[in-house]
Amino acid sequence: MDVGGFGVLCGLDVGKGTHHAVALSPDGRRLHDGPLPQDETRLRALFTDLAAHGSVLVVVDQPATIGALPVAVARDAGAQVAYLPGLAMRRIADLHPGTAKTDARDAYVIADAARTLPHTLRRVDAGDDALADLGVLVGYDDDQAQEATRLTNRIRGLLTQIHPAAERVLGPKVATNVVLELLARYGGPTGMRAAGRRRLQATARAHAPRAGAGL
Repeated sequence: MDVGGFGVLCGLDVGKGTHHAVALSPDGRRLHDGPLPQDETRLRALFTDLAAHGSVLVVVDQPATIGALPVAVARDAGAQVAYLPGLAMRRIADLHPGTAKTDARDAYVIADAARTLPHTLRRVDAGDDALADLGVLVGYDDDQAQEATRLTNRIRGLLTQIHPAAERVLGPKVATNVVLELLARYGGPTGMRAAGRRRLQATARAHAPRAGAGL
């Protein structure tokens, strides 16, 4: 990638809640070095301030998921965006003194790679927007799946404590709509016993026409 026309080379080590940004001039002068929250206003302010030194190239270590917001804001602020693949970054990091892995060091490695080894960079094309958006959705979906698993395990644990026999029947199906509805409506074994077989069957059939009666 040709970086000859840029006045600022900004390396961004992205994180879930906080990034670290190091901006260098083409001759290696440090124009900025500091943490940066995952916040649109603060990101935009940094990219705008850096533009006073010339056209800006923002280089991230991952363009999707947690890197999607910096990429989008940088583009909207008029900066160009590229990323440094992980394998290339690890090899380049070995050329720098020190072994401690810190966000500040990684951000400097990214910025210096843009300055001295531009062939290692990959342009984040406009077509990558869809991939970045998909990455955000996949990350959100993974979070939801983990939360669902945590809640399922919590319900099974509670059932085991208050009525092990109920857990043996309901536990394996606790993530299904019919079991969740029965628990939500009748509140557990005591409420189910008070409701009676007929009401339980009616509720179960409404949410699982084939399997409800058997359950």
